[in-house]
Amino acid sequence: MIETDIIIIGAGPVGLFTVFEAGLLKLRCHLIDSLPQPGGQCSEIYPKKPIYDIPGFASVLAGDLVNNLMEQGAPFKPGFTLGEAASTIEKQADESFIVSTVKGTQHKAPIVMIAGGLGVFEPRKPPIESIGSFEEKGVDYIIKDPEVFRGKKCVIAGGGDSALDWSIYLAENNIASEVTLVHRSASFRGHLDSVQKVIDMADSGKISLITEAEVTDLKGGTSLEEVVISHSKNGEIVTKADHFIPLFGLKPSLGPIADWGLEIEKSAVKVNTLDYSTNIPGIYAIGDVNTYENKLKLILCGFHEGTLAVQSAFARIHPDKKNILKYTTVNGVNGF
Repeated sequence: MIETDIIIIGAGPVGLFTVFEAGLLKLRCHLIDSLPQPGGQCSEIYPKKPIYDIPGFASVLAGDLVNNLMEQGAPFKPGFTLGEAASTIEKQADESFIVSTVKGTQHKAPIVMIAGGLGVFEPRKPPIESIGSFEEKGVDYIIKDPEVFRGKKCVIAGGGDSALDWSIYLAENNIASEVTLVHRSASFRGHLDSVQKVIDMADSGKISLITEAEVTDLKGGTSLEEVVISHSKNGEIVTKADHFIPLFGLKPSLGPIADWGLEIEKSAVKVNTLDYSTNIPGIYAIGDVNTYENKLKLILCGFHEGTLAVQSAFARIHPDKKNILKYTTVNGVNGF
């Protein structure tokens, strides 16, 4: 039995920053994550992708952000159970909780914070009959290491931020030898500045932009060789490709969390914005896994949510103690 003050389910950026905030209040944390390393999607899906909306960083790679958060929380010696998904939660007579993983590892704490991000997820695959034949042979649903595409011909499909950002990144940094972006509409769902940048790069010849079109077939032998694109006006277009990268987002699911008796709304955990507590006292939900009016799924919002949740957790663990806010600029970290 692993005993701690706060069990954090999810070791993504929000969970990692919560370790720091809890440490300032002398609360110990233990994190559980189904992935084999900390960082959540930032480590697993896009470690080399730049993030632009973290305060104090004009740009920071997702993987570097995770490393910085690990370093920030290190003085408070968090524990980790990695590669094991949390499966059950049981409330005890003393008001504490026991969280068990799929491998049977048990954790006990008076507070549980769910920071599971999007939860269990899988990529949305386009309805292309031949796509299964080329998975791991040229078809990539996520980009972990852009160096894989060095000198390669890449066809990206999608109209959201991920498709736009990766098209820009692979072309702008001269990683892929050719970048083709295919989208079924003439309008995009991504940020306007990214849309404009893609259009400008297409005008200058750095990206081949094909709109009002869809990838309908893939061809090749032992690996992908060609992508067939069906255009609404120009008919069938066949282009050489080493990689086809459909970036249509992820299908999120709460997984076992949905069976824990929590109030669920739109596949997310409903919380009270006073302290991001759930309908079960002692359980909080922070980051992308929660929902409330005017919710924004941003890392920086998750940092705020975790900070307030920790303050509430302290009051629950130590009802007779008064928490006086101390500033790290005055006390440093070792002063807490």
